[in-house]
Amino acid sequence: MSPGTFPTRTARAGTLTAALATAALSACAPTGNDATRSGGDPTILARVDAVFADYAGLDGPGCSLGVIRDGRLVHATGYGAANLDHGIANGPATIFRVGSVSKQFTAAAVALLTIRGELDLDAPVQRYIAEFPDYPDPPTIRHLVHHTSGVRDYIVLMALAGNRDEDFYTNQEVLDAINRQRELNFTPGAEFLYSNAGYFLLGEVVARVSGRSLRQFAHDEFFVPLGMTHTHFHDDHNEVVPDRATGYAPKPAGDGDGFRINVTTLDMVGDGGIFTSVEEWVAWDRNLAEGTVGGDAWLELMHTRGVLNSGDTIPYAFGITHGGHRGLATVGHGGSWVGYRAGMSRYPETGHSFVALCNGAQIDPMALIASTAEVYLEDLMTPAAQTAAPDAQAEPSEADDAPQDRPGPDIPDRTRYAGSFHSPELNTTYNLREEGGSGLVLHAGRLDPSPLLAVSEGVLSGRRGMTLRFSALEDGRYQAMTVDAGRVKNLRFSRVEE
Repeated sequence: MSPGTFPTRTARAGTLTAALATAALSACAPTGNDATRSGGDPTILARVDAVFADYAGLDGPGCSLGVIRDGRLVHATGYGAANLDHGIANGPATIFRVGSVSKQFTAAAVALLTIRGELDLDAPVQRYIAEFPDYPDPPTIRHLVHHTSGVRDYIVLMALAGNRDEDFYTNQEVLDAINRQRELNFTPGAEFLYSNAGYFLLGEVVARVSGRSLRQFAHDEFFVPLGMTHTHFHDDHNEVVPDRATGYAPKPAGDGDGFRINVTTLDMVGDGGIFTSVEEWVAWDRNLAEGTVGGDAWLELMHTRGVLNSGDTIPYAFGITHGGHRGLATVGHGGSWVGYRAGMSRYPETGHSFVALCNGAQIDPMALIASTAEVYLEDLMTPAAQTAAPDAQAEPSEADDAPQDRPGPDIPDRTRYAGSFHSPELNTTYNLREEGGSGLVLHAGRLDPSPLLAVSEGVLSGRRGMTLRFSALEDGRYQAMTVDAGRVKNLRFSRVEE
């Protein structure tokens, strides 16, 4: 079914009248500027408000929602507070950090340079970043785009190197960490494994090929032509951004109810870093449908899925993921970084798109826009009882790499493991110490000490999803270990004298 040919949704028999529905859900009313609401069906708007009811009050963070039909913003409103200090409400013009939803803008820049003949997708990364490691089977630009490169995720690397979430480090330090690696997670093209390092590198490639920073390139080539005057790659965390929502996370358990500010001091862009609003998103959504900037060749490339060495096609294209929801095809992506969450999903067969930009770490925007889509498109969807939940389009949550203490037995014969182990790739030394009642404890950089637990002989588990595998037992002590931690695999350490 082509956009614009689907039937108009009508109220089902037994549905409350618009007046009754609005009255019944008045407690869920949005808090922000919602000028575009007045032309909508009151029953639909009340049902959408109910979807966001948990985030409607000014006593907590929330979201801005946009519903787009055939390139036009037909519904936009805000829920919850953009700023809890001053009680400022979220609205369609509120500016949010969108996390990995940013990846499609980086991929868009790569695609534009490709169709202009300035960039070769199948060239090795080292052609454009000369200091990139000389791997025997080198990853290509295309591998980076589709997360099939095997390049280790820099966010996990920097955490494994002993950096806390609140610590500052520079773009050059990240690039140096990536370039210190001597192994990939897997042979390029063999697997799909999400890697923020890949998109950070793509941002660097765009800068070196174009002679402009990723921020400037996106501004000149996309945002100015599309009229997105407030959208930008935020590469300076000290920059003032009018109408910006503050990111929040719930207070830690035991600290009572409420929220704490949760923002970042990091300036990396490419894998993330876009600041935008629901009002401006509609121009980008239209470009993804019409190719105003880039044209048909760009549109086709943006939606081209990756292919593994096995010949299998993966859902991930150029910073967007193909999926499905109750019988309708979708294209979307999610974002998660510090106290911000974002989600966008396009339903090309119906001409509809949905975007939710949120400033609370506890919010799941992909679930919210899926429920919103069901309000608007339920007559076109397969009955819910016959289908599973929407295909995942979000990046894996930060929770996947967050500290997790795994239950397990205490470690017998701790002296086999105790001591110092160094990783040249991390430029970091891990100290494993026996600490009385705490058992064997891992000390790494500025991170809090982490208790280790036994999995099996020679295998221990720690926090941040870490698995430590020991080898080379000599004189009753292990001389080497490898560390796996989600998006980083087989990181090698050797025992050193303290």
